[in-house]
Formats: sequence, C-alpha cells, structure tokens
Amino acid sequence: MSQTLDELGVAAVTGTLQGAVYALVALGIVLVYRASGVFNFAQAEFGTTGLFAAYTAKELWGWGYPSAFAFGIAAAVAMGLLTERLVIHPLRNAPRVTLLVATAGVALTAIGLQFWQFNETLVMTMPKIDDSFFLVPPFDAPVTVQQLITFGVLIAASVALALFFRSPSGLAIVAAQQEPTAAELVGISVRRVSMMTWAMAAVLGGLAGILAGPNTTFSAAFLSFGGGAALLPGFMAAVLAGMRSMPGAVAGGITVGIVEQMGTLTIVSENVPGARAAVL
Repeated sequence: MSQTLDELGVAAVTGTLQGAVYALVALGIVLVYRASGVFNFAQAEFGTTGLFAAYTAKELWGWGYPSAFAFGIAAAVAMGLLTERLVIHPLRNAPRVTLLVATAGVALTAIGLQFWQFNETLVMTMPKIDDSFFLVPPFDAPVTVQQLITFGVLIAASVALALFFRSPSGLAIVAAQQEPTAAELVGISVRRVSMMTWAMAAVLGGLAGILAGPNTTFSAAFLSFGGGAALLPGFMAAVLAGMRSMPGAVAGGITVGIVEQMGTLTIVSENVPGARAAVL
C-alpha cells in the first residue's frame, strides 16, 4: 500500500510541474478570450515558434542561452502581432466562429512552415537551463531544476497578470472588450489594446514552449506541443477556468497535469507489468 501511495505522490508532483506548462498556455488562451472573445487555437504554436527560434539561435547559430531565449520570445511575439494584424484585425467584425477557424488556420500554417524549414533535421533537443535534479520528500519524486524554473515562471506570470489587470492598461483591455465604441470615445485605442493583448499571449506561449522544450526530444516541429500535447490540455484548463479566470487557468492547468499523470500511471501499470517505475 505504501508503495502505491509513493507512486501516486510522485505522479502528483510530476503532474503539478507538468501542469505549469499547460497553465501558461491556458493563461494566454484566457487572456485573448477576455480581451476579444476569440478562441485562439494558435496559442500553442506561439510556443512552437519560440522554441524553434531559440533552438536555431542556440544550437545552429551558437548564441548564448539568454540571447537565444530572448530571441525565441521575440519570435513568438512577432507571430502573435502578425496574427493580430493580418488575421484578427481584418476579421474583427466577423462571427466568432470565423475567427476561431482563422486561428486554427494560423496554427496549421505555422506547422507547415516548421515542417518545411526543419524537415531534414530528424532529431533536435533544446538544452536545459540547468541539468541538475533532486528528490523531493516524502515520495522521493525526481524534480529537475528546469521544472522548478518553469513553475517559478508560472507564478511570476500569474502575479504579473494579476497586477496588470489592476492597472490602467489592464482596465483598458476590459473596457475595450466590453464597450469598444465607448472605449474609443474616452481615448482608449482598441487597436493598440488588441495588439498588446496578442503580444502578451504570445509571450506566455513562447515561455511555455521554450521552457518545456528541453523535456522533449522533438523533430520537424515540436508538433506534439502545438498539435495536441499542450494545446488540448491548455484549452481544457482554460475551460475549467470558465475562459475568464486567470487563477482558474493556473488551477486548471495543474489539475489537468495531475490527472494526466495519474491516468498514465494507471493505464501503463495495468497493461505493462513492471512499467510503473519507467513511467515515473
């Protein structure tokens, strides 16, 4: 019984740390939805773009990690701004379902470009910020410094967003979403608010992709991230948050991560003898 509890404890710790990635994606989804009512299916591809840009700068161009990291975030932000200017803005008066399909089209376009650019590179691994790890009592759960950094970034991003939405700029986003015409009349630029929102969402996606990248060996696009391994859990977390609650997005991401790890432990251990240790 104690062994089973230890395994569940390890799965809970691992799921919490994995859920930090989902929570970052969910925060970006909720941010865009709160500001414009748009379901952004391209959110995880901001992370994919940031990851590939950081990998290119670090491994192919020989940049230092901080510079490569910043370049990856900049690439994600560029994609976010281009999406807003070239896709969202022209369709601002279209039905919401049209915008949903448009963001899905952006994601598919990004995936195609990633295949085209990196098709000959079969295996890529983004290096970790720190390779060390330690065991967390009482379950002796293995935790890497990379995972702790990701969790720390999630906490910092959550606090920053909470403070931001108490600021005049944050209130401007709320006002522009609820009454765009009235917001324009009092001097709030709805266009600038929209661009700022998508840039912030892209930063969150870029952080998720770059920080999660070292935990995955990827090929011809870290497609598992954008194609399902982060987008779907991120959307699940955002839905659990009601698509509007920032704290709910964080809690939802962690919940999804824990449930995923528990489910993986149960399915694998029941079908593959002796596989629990391999999963954990």
